[in-house]
Amino acid sequence: MTTATTRALRTTPLAPTGTTNARVPPAANPSLPSLTGLRWMAALLVFGTHVNNFGYFGGTGGHLVNWGFGAGSTGVSFFFVLSGFVLTWSARPGDRPLAFWRRRIARIYPVHLVTLAVALLMALTLAHQGDPTPKPALANVLLLHSWWHPWWQTLNPVSWSLACEAFFYAAFPLLILLLRHLGARASAALGALSAASVLVLAWSDAHHWWTYTLYSFPAARLPEFVLGAVTARLVLLGRWRGPGLEASLALAIIGYFLVPQVAPGYSATVCTLTGFALLIPAAAVADLNGLPSLWRHRRLVRLGELSFAFYMIHLLVLRASSNLLGTKPHFGVLAGLAVTATAFAVSLGLSWVLYEAVECPARRLLLRRRRSAAKQQPQPDPVPARREAPAAAPSD
Repeated sequence: MTTATTRALRTTPLAPTGTTNARVPPAANPSLPSLTGLRWMAALLVFGTHVNNFGYFGGTGGHLVNWGFGAGSTGVSFFFVLSGFVLTWSARPGDRPLAFWRRRIARIYPVHLVTLAVALLMALTLAHQGDPTPKPALANVLLLHSWWHPWWQTLNPVSWSLACEAFFYAAFPLLILLLRHLGARASAALGALSAASVLVLAWSDAHHWWTYTLYSFPAARLPEFVLGAVTARLVLLGRWRGPGLEASLALAIIGYFLVPQVAPGYSATVCTLTGFALLIPAAAVADLNGLPSLWRHRRLVRLGELSFAFYMIHLLVLRASSNLLGTKPHFGVLAGLAVTATAFAVSLGLSWVLYEAVECPARRLLLRRRRSAAKQQPQPDPVPARREAPAAAPSD
């Protein structure tokens, strides 16, 4: 990070800390649209890996898709790191755990329940979808299914990551309390410990020290979330010293293409963790200081707003298409591109419907009473912001 960048960050109103260099918090930290754009790219990687898994392409096309998207599942790891960063960045001073959890439920639960209902309907009406049983289905509704490996892909398979996020949300009030009492060095030490935990867990998983794979186990994915929270804390303190956006992106890409060199599953996290943990704060710093960022483009930001709904619906579209196309059809390049483009367009269209008709209105409805009560209370004079915030915020 350049001297000018560091100086600019240190003049930004930051969250309260337990150290002597604490500053008075603003009404809200500046928004970071580049993180929303990056969110879309991570969702696109996950879409690509599922297209690869469904075998739409054969021959040379199949080899190219496997080369480009065989490691696309690491996009979920990006989401976990990003979630820790965004929640720490947007954490409200004095926020109560129940208020925080209420906002998290309003954020993810409506889309989860709707896509779960679609998955249940598909399971009951379409062939080759598997018959749901009550206990795994209930665990899925409660976002507990990833704790028991045989259930981790019940109904809508991608919802396993929501069970991990639910665990992160449960732990976050304690994590943010800890971080606010740590200085920069102690926070960095916590980040190093989190990264080391991933290395140890990956080694243990690759050597089958556990009965089940750790890939979907929520507790095993917590270090990624903590690492994201730590990087946000360092940016808030003006103590982030990572490389710039271009260098961080290069490291993330290198790590992505190293994934085939390790054991499949959890071990892939080791390859991409460093790049992701550098790229996210680098994008945040670029937004804070008005530096160039491709990820801030308004269309990418808009797609990033749709990314959660897209992530939740796209695999159901691909599974439904398997009833028409068969299992692993291995089309030629042109036919494979046509099928992929159609599945993508349908998934994107449905994600827009979910966002506009479910996600946004349900969130407003669930939070309306709380906001109405807040408006009735006398509000303190707002603290003037020293930096003009971008228009779009990351939507975690």
